[in-house]
Amino acid sequence: MNFLTGMKQLYKNKYRRETRRLKGWDYSSNGCYFVTICVKDKERVFGRVENGKMILSEIGAVADKCWVEIPEHFPFVKLYEHAIMPDHVHGVIVIAKNGGTAGVAATQNIASLRYPHNSNRFGPQSQNLASIIRGFKIGVKKWATMNNIGFEWQPRFHDRIIRSRKELSNVRNYIVNNPLNWKEE
Repeated sequence: MNFLTGMKQLYKNKYRRETRRLKGWDYSSNGCYFVTICVKDKERVFGRVENGKMILSEIGAVADKCWVEIPEHFPFVKLYEHAIMPDHVHGVIVIAKNGGTAGVAATQNIASLRYPHNSNRFGPQSQNLASIIRGFKIGVKKWATMNNIGFEWQPRFHDRIIRSRKELSNVRNYIVNNPLNWKEE
């Protein structure tokens, strides 16, 4: 057992962080997820906030387009609010497979965790939240590379499983009001 729980650990002689994913949760299962994806070094490449409104740069507009197109690549995904901010993206992704209900109805039984049924301890690596985020990041990065724009994502992303209608409402309000609450550093 590691006495430095949550601290960086050596893996193949390199430091790595422990996962922040909920242990035992199947991230390919139906549910609502609040995600935050950051630009490397908090570089403000997606635009600027003026008078509480986000003014997208060219790459910010591409990030917005790629986000909106997620359901075209992952038909089992529904999107709720999202916000492209100067140095990060917030959004609500709903996974609704096999006729699952999109929206909060999908979260009603969320407290009883589902465990993966396959032998891969990391779960299925396609059609899950990580593959959705990976696809989004690849789309933006590919455009930047093709247009000779130096752009990097921060590795990983932050997620929170939305467990109730009230929490979903709070998250949606947070996302919508994010530009209004933006503070320049």
